[in-house]
Amino acid sequence: MPEVIAAPSRAWLARAEAERPVAPPRASSTVMLLREAGEGGVEVFVLRRASSMAFAAGMVAFPGGGVDPRDADPGVPWSGPTPQEWAGRLGVEEAVARELVIAAAREVFEECGVLLAGPGPHEVVADLTDPAWDRHRERLLDRSQSFGEMLTDLRLVLRTDLLALRAHWITPTCEPRRYDTWFFAARMPQGQVADARTSEAERVAWTSPADLLAEQAAGREVMLPPTQVMAEQLCDVDDLDDWLARPVPVHAVMPWPVERDTVMWMRVPVDPDGHGLPSPSPSPLPSPSFVSSGDDDAGPCPQEP
Repeated sequence: MPEVIAAPSRAWLARAEAERPVAPPRASSTVMLLREAGEGGVEVFVLRRASSMAFAAGMVAFPGGGVDPRDADPGVPWSGPTPQEWAGRLGVEEAVARELVIAAAREVFEECGVLLAGPGPHEVVADLTDPAWDRHRERLLDRSQSFGEMLTDLRLVLRTDLLALRAHWITPTCEPRRYDTWFFAARMPQGQVADARTSEAERVAWTSPADLLAEQAAGREVMLPPTQVMAEQLCDVDDLDDWLARPVPVHAVMPWPVERDTVMWMRVPVDPDGHGLPSPSPSPLPSPSFVSSGDDDAGPCPQEP
């Protein structure tokens, strides 16, 4: 486990159990934007979070963020799976599902200028180079306009069919800021360009998952466990459309810090494929069947012989 995570985790574990503070997690959505790589496999769009950020400062992450109250707007123009259908996939109430899906689309537009919407249910906006789009992003960020209002004014519909559900992770209880995060994936819309205009990142890049994991193994980048596990899963993508269309088991995963021989580890309840294990709720205690994640020994994707 990188020291930036290990030090506060060790201090939290050192407290008596009754004295350990546990912050409530905030609902959030994250989107892995993907495109085919020239040599096969895929590339994913990542951000290195600004050092000024209160959560995961300086770490590599995917675009995303917390649910905004206005993401609950039932009037958002919508196409694709309905909020009720998303509720079934996410295992939450319909109102919560609507918030999570809208937050995913809003955040990816705010942070990197990618809009998962179009004039109709089978179209996607292809050209976002007009400066007017920057003004729309600014109005979303300063909360003078909601995502639903923007889509309505522009006569666009949210393309929820472009999002694929991949995972559900909850920040460990040792962290002072916690998130209940749903991970989605989406193919990068043709004609659009993901940019670096967000103030929340000091660097953005398209990268292969293997390179991302290699950078972490070399100590040049730091990722939280869910980002690492998602990158490991992306190593196995051969056909992007097939991968996006294939349902995966989604169960809540909450890592737990443990110390072994003075070394801090983050134990993660996932199966060999990196998917959460079925349980009524995430277990707060490590199990012998848990696999370690987020350690300094994480390497790149395994290569074919």
